[in-house]
Amino acid sequence: MLDDNAAPRIQVLVVDDSAVVRQVMQAVLSQENDMEVTVAADPIIALHKMKQVRPHVIILDLEMPQMDGLTFLRKVMAEDPIPTLICSSVAGRGTVAAIRALEEGAIGIVTKPKLGVGNFLHESAVMLIDTVRSAASARMRRRNGLAMAAPERKAAPSKTSRASMAGREERIVAMGASTGGTEALANILGALPLDSPGIVIVQHMPEQFTAAFAKWLDTNCAIHVKEAEEGDRVKAGWAYVAPGNRHCTLRRTNGHLTIQVGDGPLVSRHRPSVNALFRSVAQAAGDSALGVILTGMGDDGADGLLEMRAAGALTIAQNEATCVVFGMPKEAIRRGAAHKVLGLEAIPAAVASFGMHGKKA
Repeated sequence: MLDDNAAPRIQVLVVDDSAVVRQVMQAVLSQENDMEVTVAADPIIALHKMKQVRPHVIILDLEMPQMDGLTFLRKVMAEDPIPTLICSSVAGRGTVAAIRALEEGAIGIVTKPKLGVGNFLHESAVMLIDTVRSAASARMRRRNGLAMAAPERKAAPSKTSRASMAGREERIVAMGASTGGTEALANILGALPLDSPGIVIVQHMPEQFTAAFAKWLDTNCAIHVKEAEEGDRVKAGWAYVAPGNRHCTLRRTNGHLTIQVGDGPLVSRHRPSVNALFRSVAQAAGDSALGVILTGMGDDGADGLLEMRAAGALTIAQNEATCVVFGMPKEAIRRGAAHKVLGLEAIPAAVASFGMHGKKA
């Protein structure tokens, strides 16, 4: 039991019509001394329980009887925004619906367990617990979702822009984000011109969902966006999103920067890890790189950003006022890893300027 002077427990509400999912979530999260879990089989029951105890975090299924998850999510975000994680299957329809939920204000995605408690992997439990704790720290706004202006048409570059982009091929931007990062990345990438330097991104998100997220970004951005694949050559005008559950790193091959995608243990409690990406960029690109650490809980990316700075790279941390969770940037700033601390609205201009002028921007 917690003593009377301990911080209040994180109240977690799991809303899912699957008894197995409710059992697994309750069993895994209730083992943590700082969490108390309530379950509901559908949104109608959930709304009744929320009148009794307001949750700090909601874990929400999208396909349920009585009221679907998106309708429930919209109601919560309109009336009393509460950090909400979508619990979704990795089936095609599930990934698309989960991205739609991010548009409506959900701040993250967790994978729906298919098996019972005994088969829930330790790594999966670690990442679930961290995701819930991060969500509990989120600062919610009345409108908290993916919103972007209409993108420029992805026309073939002119001779002038091709020459400009060729001059930027050696420059690389590495970005890392966790809770709140989907919204931050949508805002940053959506504001960048087609001739931006190549960008490699780690966003903490389960496998399968990163491909759907990249596809959504590609539809809504002037630059091209794809899920990173082994051997991809980093090109100007493109952004590459690390696949969920795979580390994404950079190496220099025949004078070009290429992407490596692989397995391996968790790094800084994550896979993909921002630290793993940033460290590889420090080694492969040195002072030709820009590192950007965005909203998220914990310290993943802080040490890697410091290594990038030591290697001569320009480094940026998102400021507290615009972060959903001021954890990862705070740790990077505390360790002296950031040259600049910028609000979210200023980061696209900094990226574009780096593309044009390099570190002198």
